[in-house]
Amino acid sequence: MMNPRAVALRTEVEIQSANVTLTGDVTVPENATGLVVFAHGSGSSRYSPRNRFVADQLNTVGLGTVLVDLLTLDEEFVDRRTAHHRFDINLLADRLIGTIDWLDAHPQTQGLRLGMFGASTGAAAALVAAAERSERVRAVVSRGGRPDLAGQALTQVTAPTLLIVGEADRAVLQLNRQAAEKLSGPHELSIIPKAGHLFEEPGALEQVARLACQWFAEHLGDPSRPCP
Repeated sequence: MMNPRAVALRTEVEIQSANVTLTGDVTVPENATGLVVFAHGSGSSRYSPRNRFVADQLNTVGLGTVLVDLLTLDEEFVDRRTAHHRFDINLLADRLIGTIDWLDAHPQTQGLRLGMFGASTGAAAALVAAAERSERVRAVVSRGGRPDLAGQALTQVTAPTLLIVGEADRAVLQLNRQAAEKLSGPHELSIIPKAGHLFEEPGALEQVARLACQWFAEHLGDPSRPCP
C-alpha cells in the first residue's frame, strides 16, 4: 500500500472545523518534514496567487501546505458586501484551530511539524491559533499582516514568528513594530525595500517566499535544503 505522504499532488479535502465544513487544498511532498497552514487575508481565498506562489516554494523543500477557505460560500457572499467576517478574528482563529485538530487526525498529515502562514487579517487569526495550540505550532510567518489584531494572544505566542512587511506599507509597518514588542517568543521583523502592501513590485514576492521558506525550513524542516 502506498504511503500517503508520498503523494505530492494537490488534493482537495473537506475539513470539519468549528461546526462547519471548510474546503481546503492539501499538498504533501514525498518525505515531508513539516506542514504549513495558510490563513488568507481580507477578501481573499485559497486561490490567492500570492499565497499559492509561496506554497509552491515551500513544497520544493519538502514542506507540505494546506490552503483553506476559512469562510463558507454563504459567508463569503455576505463578506463581499459587508467586509464583516474578514475582521472577525475570533471566528477565523476558531476555524484555524479546528483545521489544526482535523490535520492531526488525518492520516496524510498527522504527526507532521506544523507552521502557520498568515496574510493581512489572516495573520492575526494565525497568531491566535498559535497561542491556543502552542504545543503544536512550531513557527509562524506573517506577510503584510495585521498581527496587532491578535490582541492579548500575542503575549502567549511561543512559536518563532517572522513578520514580513513592505517598506512602503508604512501604516502596517508601524502596527507590526508595535505587535512585535508584545510577542513573548523569538521573533524577527523583515522589511522588504520599496515594497507595498501586496508586494507587487518586481522581485518583492520572491523575497517574501525566500524568507518564509528559510524560516519554515529552519523550524519545521531541513535547513540544509536550499530555498528557491
